[in-house]
Amino acid sequence: MSTTDLTFNSIDVETANSDLASICQIGIVHVVAGNIVDTWKTYVNPEDWFDPRNIGIHGIEPSTVRNSPTMPEIRAELRKRLRGSILVSHTWFDRVAFERAMNRYYLEQLQVRWLDGSRIARKTWKQYEQSGYGLKDVALDLGIRFKHHDALEDARASAEITIRACFETGIGIDEWVSLAVEPIRRQIDTEPDEEIEINQNGHLFGESLVFTGTLSISRKKATKLAKQSGCEVLTTVSRTCTILVSGLQNRSRLNGYSKSSKHRKAEELNEYGHTIQIISESDFFELVGVY
Repeated sequence: MSTTDLTFNSIDVETANSDLASICQIGIVHVVAGNIVDTWKTYVNPEDWFDPRNIGIHGIEPSTVRNSPTMPEIRAELRKRLRGSILVSHTWFDRVAFERAMNRYYLEQLQVRWLDGSRIARKTWKQYEQSGYGLKDVALDLGIRFKHHDALEDARASAEITIRACFETGIGIDEWVSLAVEPIRRQIDTEPDEEIEINQNGHLFGESLVFTGTLSISRKKATKLAKQSGCEVLTTVSRTCTILVSGLQNRSRLNGYSKSSKHRKAEELNEYGHTIQIISESDFFELVGVY
């Protein structure tokens, strides 16, 4: 592998609430021949409400972005910096966030080749096949220091992890585009559903998903969609859970709370350093390719 095989961009976003389209900060890192040569960060006015939970994570408030550009106003800058490039993001989160944000404003999608950096890490360092592979966990193991939940800092950490993996494996970034989508052979602890098998070639293979609340489709159909995309579907939230899909909540069953017990458990685990993405039903449909 030559250093010319190490040219790519890395990106990260923060969101205002559980709707992934509500991007409020973007960080981009440009890597050329294995070196970080440029960075760019901007706040974004999502024209949406801010969940106190999200504010508590990244510290971005409505007043922070009040005079910031909207997504349509920065679209030209994104095009200039990213068009035609390989774009690394740690997990699927940022890719789906951009897809939803672009759809919200009827904008052309980013013309890039997305590359999931978490899958590179899990294929490079085997301990991540069955353990936590969140950005914070991997960076800590590799001695990479950064301020978590700042979009530029997260993008930089993701870029450094990718560079490290390329040098350690001798695999260039172009080859990783193909290798990263291959299934990660992980032992599934629970017995597979007799009617629906987990698709090991699915783009979400290795993710563990829990549903909470009422969805617009049956739970069985939602489970099928998840498994067809490669997800293991769990019934309870635990440390092995990576995605929580939150549907409509029946307030009579919440015992005075505003969120379900599963939702509260996921937030509690996130506070202790685990990474569970809490997404809406519409985000789930976007994630599994149902429009």
